[in-house]
Amino acid sequence: MSASTASDAAPETVAPSAPAPAVPAPADSGTTPTVAKTRHLVRWVVSAVALILLAQFAHGLATNPGWDWPTFAQYITAKSVLSALRVTLELTAWGTALGFLLGTALAIARLSNNPVLRVISWIYIWAFRSIPLIVQLLFWFDIAYLYQTLSIGVPFGPALFTFEVNGVISGFTAAVIGLALHQAAYSAEIIRAGFISVDSGQLEAAAALGIPRLRQFRTVVAPQAMRSILPNASNEVISLFKGTSIVSVMAIAELFYQVQVIYGRNGRVVPLLMVATVWYIVLTTGLSVAQYYIERHYAKGAHRTPPPTPLRRAWRRLREVAEAGPAAPRGATR
Repeated sequence: MSASTASDAAPETVAPSAPAPAVPAPADSGTTPTVAKTRHLVRWVVSAVALILLAQFAHGLATNPGWDWPTFAQYITAKSVLSALRVTLELTAWGTALGFLLGTALAIARLSNNPVLRVISWIYIWAFRSIPLIVQLLFWFDIAYLYQTLSIGVPFGPALFTFEVNGVISGFTAAVIGLALHQAAYSAEIIRAGFISVDSGQLEAAAALGIPRLRQFRTVVAPQAMRSILPNASNEVISLFKGTSIVSVMAIAELFYQVQVIYGRNGRVVPLLMVATVWYIVLTTGLSVAQYYIERHYAKGAHRTPPPTPLRRAWRRLREVAEAGPAAPRGATR
């Protein structure tokens, strides 16, 4: 029998395992990490400078006698000014209604398959966008120089009705015609852009479902196109409202013309210009508010739950403050 070696008799040794890595203790759930706030020194400096300049401007408005606020208060609600303001609103309403009505027809003609209608509508838009508005207004104001009488009857044949141009086209009518024709050229492109913004696949799907074309336009095209049309159309309406001041060259008693007449008599130019400025600002603000709610109405198809209006947010905040009640004093115990 052979003797066993030391290596055979030695028991197997197991290497000690490495110590497990230390697991950090979970943070206390009651504590929140501190977030370091970023300091924007330049932003605060710019804000302070802007507030100082705004305060200086407001101080100048209140203390500079050149603004002549008593004269402003005397004429801001004067009967002649309010009457001229009504003329301005009538010009805006007629110019907007007729302009967008004709613009819709021109947009449809440009999108039609009829080459004659496409060419005629393109030429109209090109011509009326190329001629300045004041030139168009003066042309219609002096239309009787070219045509003393107008007749309605068979083309190139006998006339059925004949009337004097001066008895039909007054200064106000000439202003409405000029504003409407000028507005139609711009509104046609706005409406056309809204129509082509609608995906053609939706029209194909509506046609595949057998929906009539008129219903396709009313329920598929128009609601989606209005989301693109409304912002630009609202800008055009506001521009038309302010642009009615240009008809003062035709001696029409709109707001700016009436203000000119008044300060031509009393020499108070600055306060009378402020009267016109304030009325333009007030009515433009009203148009902007109307634009907001109309856009909100047509956004229902894009947003399932539209955000609350500023009035609703303010009302909700007031309710929260009222429900919270006065804060309890620090030392009070329950």
